[in-house]
Amino acid sequence: MRLFLFKLLVIISLVVSLQGCAAIKSLYSGDSESSKNECADWKDSESKDNADEDCVDWDAAKFRSRAKKAVDAGNYDKAIKIYEALEARFPFGPDSAQTQLDIAYAYYKNSDPESAIAAADRFIKMNPRNPNVDYAYYLKGLVNYNRDIGFTQRFIPTDASQRDPGNARNAYDIFAELVRRYPQSKYVPDSRKRMIALKNNLAMHEVHVARYYMKRRAYVAAANRASYVVEKYQRTTAVPYALQIMQEAYTKLDMPELAKDAESVYILNFPNGPPVPEYENATVSHKVWDFIGLEK
Repeated sequence: MRLFLFKLLVIISLVVSLQGCAAIKSLYSGDSESSKNECADWKDSESKDNADEDCVDWDAAKFRSRAKKAVDAGNYDKAIKIYEALEARFPFGPDSAQTQLDIAYAYYKNSDPESAIAAADRFIKMNPRNPNVDYAYYLKGLVNYNRDIGFTQRFIPTDASQRDPGNARNAYDIFAELVRRYPQSKYVPDSRKRMIALKNNLAMHEVHVARYYMKRRAYVAAANRASYVVEKYQRTTAVPYALQIMQEAYTKLDMPELAKDAESVYILNFPNGPPVPEYENATVSHKVWDFIGLEK
């Protein structure tokens, strides 16, 4: 009986071993096939006769050089695929954090803002003390700064202050966080300049809203909106226009004292009129829009 049980255990062990070998063989075979498939998305762009394009034996440096070549050529979609394959193949390599940033940048250049922000956020979450984390914040700010600028706007730009200010606010807040967290960052000077432009646009957006209320004869709402500009957006190019709206709105509301106060502040600070003409940087499309009176 004992001899029978011993033989049975030996048989079972052999069966299990054979199954394990088959599974391992299948696993490695699958990895090889997966590696070949990793290249399938971009192989057509390379020489089909070059077996090296299967990328089965590529090291991290080879992936990175091919991705950079794609970026330099402006083929960001291909670069994204190569970077993602690199990240999948070498998830814990010494340059894995840099790969995450490279993917975020490629998404940004490929006009995929949501993926770019998601990639930058993932980098920040996984690498909070990385020396390049300031760039991740800067990239997020750039993505929001350039959002909603499509092909048409790049060649026939419109007044940014007349668009939805949501992305502008997000960009401003991100740049402000970068400046606060990393005051010595090399990206701070440019971020500050962009913050000034964003603040002016946000202020002028409020002026446009106040003017809309004036056209609808909602004078209280117009005065409140203009007052908000004067209080919150001091030292922006929108302030003199907000004071003009306040003066007009209070006059319509039969509040001469408040109208006189607004006028006095305007004359005191802007005796020669607004220092920056509203349409000084207006685009052709903006001028045409106003000329044909589409908002009237």
